[in-house]
Amino acid sequence: MYRYTDFDRQFVRARAEQYRDQLERWQAGKLTEEEFRPLRLQNGWYIQRYAPMLRVAVPYGEISSAQLRALAKIARDYDRPDAALLSEAQVKQSALGEVPVPGGAPVATVLTAGYGHFTTRTNVQYNWIPLARSADVMDLLASVNMHGIQTSGNTIRNITTEELAGIAADEVADPRPFAEILRQWSTLHPEFAFLPRKFKVALNGAAEDRAALGWYDIGLQLVRDGAGALGFRVQVGGGMGRTPIIGTVVREFLPWHQLLNYVEACIRVYNEYGRRDNVWKARIKILVKAEGQRYIDKVEEEFRQIVELDGGPHTITQAEYDRVAACFVSPTLVPTLRKGAEAQLHEIVRAGAEADTAYDRWLQRNVRSHRDPALRIVTLSFKRLGQAPGDATAEQMETAAELADRFSAGEARLTHEQNLLLPWVHAQDLPELFAAARKAGFARPNIGLLTDMIACPGGDFCSLANARSLPIAEAITQRFQDLDEEFDLGDIRLNISGCINSCGHHHAGHIGILGVDKDGKEWYQVTLGGADGTDLSGPALPGKVVGPSFSAAEVPVVIEAVLDAYRRLRQPAADGRAETFIATLRRVGMDPFKAAANSARFVQKEAA
Repeated sequence: MYRYTDFDRQFVRARAEQYRDQLERWQAGKLTEEEFRPLRLQNGWYIQRYAPMLRVAVPYGEISSAQLRALAKIARDYDRPDAALLSEAQVKQSALGEVPVPGGAPVATVLTAGYGHFTTRTNVQYNWIPLARSADVMDLLASVNMHGIQTSGNTIRNITTEELAGIAADEVADPRPFAEILRQWSTLHPEFAFLPRKFKVALNGAAEDRAALGWYDIGLQLVRDGAGALGFRVQVGGGMGRTPIIGTVVREFLPWHQLLNYVEACIRVYNEYGRRDNVWKARIKILVKAEGQRYIDKVEEEFRQIVELDGGPHTITQAEYDRVAACFVSPTLVPTLRKGAEAQLHEIVRAGAEADTAYDRWLQRNVRSHRDPALRIVTLSFKRLGQAPGDATAEQMETAAELADRFSAGEARLTHEQNLLLPWVHAQDLPELFAAARKAGFARPNIGLLTDMIACPGGDFCSLANARSLPIAEAITQRFQDLDEEFDLGDIRLNISGCINSCGHHHAGHIGILGVDKDGKEWYQVTLGGADGTDLSGPALPGKVVGPSFSAAEVPVVIEAVLDAYRRLRQPAADGRAETFIATLRRVGMDPFKAAANSARFVQKEAA
């Protein structure tokens, strides 16, 4: 992972000191609320439904065990609301009612504190930290080279890559050095600190798009031309929200050393022409869709001027690339040498694991190949009954840090799917890792299956949400606890958002659930057929709505009806396995699934 330089460390600590001064001036009345608001937002501090929310940046998802322990300390010592506040919030959330689960116990909102939440963009969020303690938290983060810069505001946000960057067997080139160069260039960039709207960039270095590039404001795919030269295919103008749009390819091949100059041209044109009069039309996707080729022509002209008239001031030299790339240090990996009693114990654990059907399923779903044949990539599942997708308590983060130290050279990665990945696991250590992960509750073999769903915090915490996401996620998880059934259903991407801002990426889900407000009540719109760009899902594509929205009580029944239709309609695939859900949907079309979903509506209900 990236090793911070002395300058990096000084920068982050200076930023924390600056924030403490801003907070104290606000507390003393020397800064108004209006003056303080952009300052806290630039450091990741929001005010949500009941309390402040902190969003911590984890660039490209890479995180050390020391950083995980610092995040655990924040959860334990700082994510603690006043008891009266928590009680008042619980009363309000309980008033929204329970979500019935056919054949199971109803699900109700139970607000808790003392945990972090992994997001789809490899950030970590906290929901209950009092603002009065925020400067202490920033100091703690800075002590382990972490911060909240680029996690809020109308600026270039935390830059992401695919989760297997630098370790994937199908990698064209490692995108992390380029992501870090972009991060350093864009951090506190004065020209781009107040864009028309937030701006998100993702990079992918593998043959398979695992970074959902089509859904980003700028998506950068590493490619090689006919002569083998390295460069980028550039997409601009993707985004979700109330107007889901797939990014337009504006350059099929951009030489890698021109990356900053070209990205600057793209954002300059947006900064100049992007709408500021309507927040719903302020994203770059609206500009690109409206202007089409004219936007591309303007970017190319701006790029020409940057290179020819300005002299290409941000051209990446080989020396600069080498400097940054050298900061990505692969750990020294020494195979575990076991002797005597330790070797005997290892053999007992290995034999026990190999005789366990759960271990075989875990190998199938949670373990992937590595560029190094002696290593494996292991995903720890943070999708389990009784906790929201991506939530991790202080104790769970500390346990994950211990597993990273013991099995993955002290390194882990947050994933887009809100799980935690160990990138440096020796193949021979898999049985012991499985035993340790199962004891910790991280070994459920559901990666890529129905209960490995993405969900935003929704109306339980977010002030923008129209409906709760988490009780819906829990109701579906409760209904589909049978692993035999999950394995039979196979790969399915189910994503849930609590509002049209689409933080749960519902547009890209094979099954998407969107919370909507109707006359002050929670309803849910269901979409089918979305895609994120992976080989499984196909090119990025927004799902299609199946019909009028459903009540919360209907949602689990609707999902079950849709999956029953899939079981009836699927065919054997070429490899003898069952055809996947998304393949069946694409083959037969939406109509049978829409009919199944709509037939599951309750006979007597309030009209949606």
